[in-house]
Amino acid sequence: MPDAPARLRDRLDGLLFFPVTAFTADGRLDLAAFRAHVRARLDDGAAAVFAACGTGEYHALDLDEYSAVVAAAVEETAGAVPVVAGVGHGTALALDFLRRAERAGADGVLALPPYLVKPSQQGLLRHYTALSEATDLGVIVYARDNAVLEPDTVAALAAVDNVIGLKDGIGDLDLMQRVISAVRTTHPGLDFRYFNGLPTAELTGLAYRGLGVTLYSSAVFCFAPDLALAFHKALAGGDDEQANRLLDGFFRPLVELRNQGSGYAVSLVKAGVRLGGLDVGAVRAPLAEPDPEHVTALAELIAHGRTLI
Repeated sequence: MPDAPARLRDRLDGLLFFPVTAFTADGRLDLAAFRAHVRARLDDGAAAVFAACGTGEYHALDLDEYSAVVAAAVEETAGAVPVVAGVGHGTALALDFLRRAERAGADGVLALPPYLVKPSQQGLLRHYTALSEATDLGVIVYARDNAVLEPDTVAALAAVDNVIGLKDGIGDLDLMQRVISAVRTTHPGLDFRYFNGLPTAELTGLAYRGLGVTLYSSAVFCFAPDLALAFHKALAGGDDEQANRLLDGFFRPLVELRNQGSGYAVSLVKAGVRLGGLDVGAVRAPLAEPDPEHVTALAELIAHGRTLI
């Protein structure tokens, strides 16, 4: 029987789903709506559930809410697909979240960037190694913002048995190619997974595919699974004509709309879920709701996107 990290690594394939976290009108956690959101996307073909991560407003959850969200995701999936939970903040608090993810039944964790500080490569290595050594779960390291990992650092992390992959939210393809080369050279034959973790990852899907990186997280899958699946099928099947049609007619305009407001990578996604008929509530502070005209533009864009598939 493969160990837990190997099982997780082998099961990560297809569209990776990062659900929003639902709140009631008065801002409390709404587990019923969250479960409905997860269940609907599982029915649509989600290949994995990444609960309480960036799209799920990890930063805004207290420890008990976090535990409840991860446990609900585990219960709804019932083992059909793996559940990966976000862990972040400084090392001490990240370890607390990690222990809660274990108790909730998660299959692995996505190690988010540490809070606020801009650490050195040695500091990042210490942080992610400490998390990995504290668990038997598979660990995916998320490089973005203040956690910019150099090739030698990723190669060192890849030597840790339960570090199974790197999610790239930096978007520097030169750096990404050097990372892949360093890991391949240092650990020949190692099945180390790479993920495109940029917001609206479809926009850079063709570029990352050129590096051999085909796994990605799709925020669009939260609110327009048909569009997300159509693009994924085109990308995986080499139908670049259809992929470009969707890029030109939907994903590029979506990114341009997303860029019109701060925090729209989460709040506009949540608005999209509400447009689909499920009330998942508003975002929590310090995020704010998108402008109403931008929500209207999103609805029109989704409708237009559906004419392309």
